[in-house]
Amino acid sequence: MKISIPLRMAEKTYNDAINALNSLQSNYANIMAIRESGIRKNEMAISEMVEWTRRIGYTTADFNKLNIVHITGTKGKGSTAAFTNSILSQYKEQLPKIGLYTSPHLKTVRERIRINGKPLSEKKFTKYFYEIWNRLDKTSSPLDKFPHMTPGSMPGYFKFLTLLSFHTFLQEGCKSCVYEVGIGGEYDSTNIIERPVACGVSLLGIDHTFMLGDTIEEIAWNKGGIFKKHVPAFTVENQPTAGLNVLEERATERNTTVTEVPIFDELEKIKLGIAGSFQKTNASLAVALASQALTSMEILDEPVNMIKDVHLPQKFLDGLKDTLWEGRCQTVNRGNNTWYLDGAHTKDSIEAASTWFRDVMKTSRKPKVLLFNQQSRDANALIHFMNGKIAPDVHFDHVIFTTNVTWDSGSYSADLVSMNTCKEDVDELKVQKSLAEEWAKIDNESKIFVSPNIEHAINLIEGLSDNSLDIFVCGSLHLVGGLLVVFDGK
Repeated sequence: MKISIPLRMAEKTYNDAINALNSLQSNYANIMAIRESGIRKNEMAISEMVEWTRRIGYTTADFNKLNIVHITGTKGKGSTAAFTNSILSQYKEQLPKIGLYTSPHLKTVRERIRINGKPLSEKKFTKYFYEIWNRLDKTSSPLDKFPHMTPGSMPGYFKFLTLLSFHTFLQEGCKSCVYEVGIGGEYDSTNIIERPVACGVSLLGIDHTFMLGDTIEEIAWNKGGIFKKHVPAFTVENQPTAGLNVLEERATERNTTVTEVPIFDELEKIKLGIAGSFQKTNASLAVALASQALTSMEILDEPVNMIKDVHLPQKFLDGLKDTLWEGRCQTVNRGNNTWYLDGAHTKDSIEAASTWFRDVMKTSRKPKVLLFNQQSRDANALIHFMNGKIAPDVHFDHVIFTTNVTWDSGSYSADLVSMNTCKEDVDELKVQKSLAEEWAKIDNESKIFVSPNIEHAINLIEGLSDNSLDIFVCGSLHLVGGLLVVFDGK
């Protein structure tokens, strides 16, 4: 008798997980339709996130055991999260596992979910991804309460990753976690955190106006939405006065306090792990957040005093010196050339990155190259602003405008696929040609090139001269991430 043995279902791979995750992105047409409707995020964003949480087998109260530091802001929130994580990691005996959730990623989506500073492995990412995916696929929500959560539907890209991060950190037994808000705060999917151990707000500015509002007051209101009852909140000094006033009002509403953190004197004596003089502000905020977190967890007896000349614990200083954060004021030596990378893509971040590059170039006599792209914001305005911060101290001999497409084949690295830009504009190099025309008005002495992809741009730059070059890369984290992927050859 012949016995048929059923074939085992093919095991899911990391590429399967990435393809499934990418299917959750909002495409360009949908984003434009939502913007034209004038509808902004509302309270349903949080209630739906709570419902997704229920469907994967948790309550939001389960996340309290992660002892979360929750960080928002317009500029510097990612760097602040990295500094905070690095300080906490100095307390390995008490905190053997620390989680870090940030966005966006540079080279691989696994960078968004880190344990002890390292991106989740492909194996664990795939395992936890499909645990979440399958739980959501097998459960449902009452349509009278959640009409958008129809059978078979999934949360969006960022919401899914947020759920995945909570699940991962709980399964891995993390003792503390640092969470960077995606956008805003009040309606951000990370804001289902009920009881963080500390909240932080980095420098405020005007960005994501469609979702957060057009004024600094509206933006501050959204950012202050992460404040929780009796949970100390901290912010940087030199906040816009109107924004700081709103943060203080939000703190009062939530029965807590918000403290302005000075730039600590001792930071002048060390070299921070992330370059740029402006990082002292973010590092100081990280000191306050880590100090409060460690005190809340009874690892420290009392928090660091928030005065400029306070003596900081050596572990704090070591953590700040050891911080690694790719794509932010990062220097890469490749062959004869030196690449200066920053994913700056807003007016405030362009100012910070341009100032850093200008200061580094003070003693360099090498030819200068600019590699730039910004596909979705007002790119022309950004290059004018950038040039205003570096000219006449720095002059670019060559300027290249590229798309964020990774490879010369016209394909993206799987982790860098983006559906939220207009494909026709990318294919036709519409933004890049506009930037080239605009730069010619700024500086008609530069040699200007338009490149269809990042690999092509790198080859172009490396063929410009037999001598060494200084190359400034900015305008987009997607550009910087794609560049590092090509450098890796993967």
